Parts: sequence; C-alpha cells; structure tokens
Amino acid sequence: MSVVSEVPAITESEIADRLVPVVLGGEILAYSYGRCFYEAYGIRTVVYSSVDVRVTSASRFTDYRIDAAMGEGEEAIVALLRRLGAELVAAGKVAVLLGSADWHVRIISKNKEELSRWFVVPYNDFELFDEITQKGRFYAICDQLGIPYPATRTFDCSDPSIEIDADSFTYPVIAKPSNSARYDLMDFPGKEKIYEVHEPAELTRVFNLLRDAGYDRELVVQDFIPGDDAAICSLTTFSDDRGRVRAVSGGTVVLQDHSPARIGNPVTILLERHDQVVEDAKRFCEHTGYVGFANFDAKYDERDGKYKFFEVNARPGANTYYMALGGVNFAALIVDQFVLHREIPYQEAYADRLFTLVPRRVIERSVPDAALRERVLGYYRSHRSGSPFGSSADTLAHRFWAAVRLYNQIEKFKRYVGDVRRADTH
Repeated sequence: MSVVSEVPAITESEIADRLVPVVLGGEILAYSYGRCFYEAYGIRTVVYSSVDVRVTSASRFTDYRIDAAMGEGEEAIVALLRRLGAELVAAGKVAVLLGSADWHVRIISKNKEELSRWFVVPYNDFELFDEITQKGRFYAICDQLGIPYPATRTFDCSDPSIEIDADSFTYPVIAKPSNSARYDLMDFPGKEKIYEVHEPAELTRVFNLLRDAGYDRELVVQDFIPGDDAAICSLTTFSDDRGRVRAVSGGTVVLQDHSPARIGNPVTILLERHDQVVEDAKRFCEHTGYVGFANFDAKYDERDGKYKFFEVNARPGANTYYMALGGVNFAALIVDQFVLHREIPYQEAYADRLFTLVPRRVIERSVPDAALRERVLGYYRSHRSGSPFGSSADTLAHRFWAAVRLYNQIEKFKRYVGDVRRADTH
C-alpha cells in the first residue's frame, strides 16, 4: 500500500514562513543549498551532519545540527528523518529533503515512498536511481542512444572465481568502482576515488584491494583518454516531472582536485556551453524519464573529436553553485517544480563567469597551459570569478573559515600537483 503524504499544501506567499529545506551532510553542496535558499526566499536550511564542518556550521544561512545518527548508517538516518518529518508536519511546515553526497541520495531514494509521507523528495524512484548509477547500465543506455563513452570492461569483485587478465590491456587505464554510492560508505587503507593504473601488476593489486575490502560490485576498467584537466567538461541538468530538461549549465573543468580522497572533483570551472555534451545529456534524461537534477562528467577525446561520457550523478554535483553563478538559482528550480508545481520555462545558465574554490596562486602554478592560465587569471582580475563561500552577507565566522579553507588549497596543490607551468600553448 502506498504511503499517504501528510505534507501540507503551500502557496508562494507562505514560503518564507513555512518552507524548511533539510540537507544531509555538511560539505560544499549543503552550504550552496543554504546560500541559494536564503538568497531566493530569506529562509535558513537545516543541515544534519555527524561532524562539524565549520565553514557551513558558522553560516547564517544554515541551522546546523550535529547528530550521531548521521554516522550510524541507513537505519539510524531514516529513524532520524521519521522523527524530524513528523515534527515538521505537526508544525505545519513543508520540508524539502536533500542530500549532499551520493550515499545520502541513495538512502533518500531507497526510502522515498516512506519519506514522502513527511517530505517533498525531489529524486527519482529507486529503481531508476539504482539502474543508472551502475556504470555498466549507464554505458548500456549510452550504447542505445549513441552517446560516446570510453572503451570499458567490468569485473565482478563479488565473484571469487574472477581473475583480471591484466596483460590484455593497453596502459594507462582508469579503474574505478561501478557503484560510487556503495563505495563511498567504505573505509579501508589505500582507498582512492579512482585509480590511474600504469602497469598490469598495479591493476591486479587494485582489483584485489577492493575485493579484500568487501566491495561486492563491479570494478570498471576504462581506456585512459589523453589530455589534462581542461579536456574535462561538467554539465548539470534539471528535468521536470515529465522528464523534460528545463535547465542546463556547465563548463570546462580548468582544474581538478588531485588529492587521493577527492581526485577528480572539479575546483575551477569556466562556464561555457559544449553543444555535444548538452544534446547527449538531454537525450539521456528524456529517454530514461529522469526527474530533478543530474550531473554528467565527460572528457574530450582528441583522437576522434568527441566528448566521452564517464557517468551520471543522480543529484546535483558538489559544484552546482556554478549554475547560480551562471544566472539560475538552482534551489528555486526545486521549489518551483516540486513544491509549487509550476511550469518551468527552458533556461540555460552560461553567464561569462568562473567558478572556483582555489586562490589565484593555485591557478598560477597548477594550470599547465599558458594561454588557458592567463585567460582564467583574467577572471580573477576582473572580479568575474565566484565561489559559493564568497557571500558578503554571511557571518564573520563563516568568512574566516572560508579563508582558512582557501588558504589550505595552496598547500594541498603544492603537495599533489606542484608547479606544472609550461610555456607552450595549445
């Protein structure tokens, strides 16, 4: 039997008094939600985390709550949400439930039917969520639609009889878990987000490492697409409840994080439209009947002139604030579609801006291409760069922790990237 929603109706004039955004996890996306909801409606976002992320907890945009349940797994988190949801409904509030990380959204989607009793849940049903976040199924859909992706093979870590014929690959290759939401919950020595592998013995080591750690899904081994960070494109889409893409934003990833735990996370993105990526992503979303936010990663392959898709994140990416920089408040899209049930006009958020989480000193030393480096530095000089943490309306304490976070990027990039400047241009 379907659960009957107890979420009360709400009008636009009541939002400031009755709407309560609730976000699981305290990192960058939680803060970005908080800032966007505050700027659109003047409301604070309730954030639940097991740890104190000071740059978010110090913000006037958030009601930050540290709760041990957030570190105790799915059952504890759902129990917390049951209690919170009942309290909010009893108070006449309309709560929107959001997650910061893949595993938060997986829990929300898996329990969507029950949680919809108390919350507006702007995510896909679990059947679709689970299918498309399995990289093997994602690539199968790409095959159907003619969407390019890197040459890929998969190996089941749960099958003890499986052995990788590591000598059959042309190196380097990229090895990564097929199910990032499940993998995010694991903790073991030697864990990395993805593994860049340069020889057969290393691939065998990675496969055995994941299997021995208890990872029971597939290891994806992919052709390594040549090119540095600037060959990568990030795209965010928003689809309405009929599966139509209503908003897009994205750009060139100038620089990624290179620390092992966060490798591949973009830290600087130049907003610009890549036509093939936009059109391929639209076809994917509309074919699957996708609703809400999706985030796609693709990389330009100079060997055939195409962007190859790596995956879809079934949520806004950590860097979705670039959509707000581009001209569209992404929190308002959620409210318009899932709370107010409005018809949303199609819009693209590509203002001439730079999203960045690093100071210009990091750009000066860590972007290898001289022409691109100078172009990006021009955005800093002309005050066209922006970060979710850069609001002058926030507290002094938040701005202090944002400055500490920014300063720490210098040492991190010095350690993991160093000075990679070159004089040539491409």
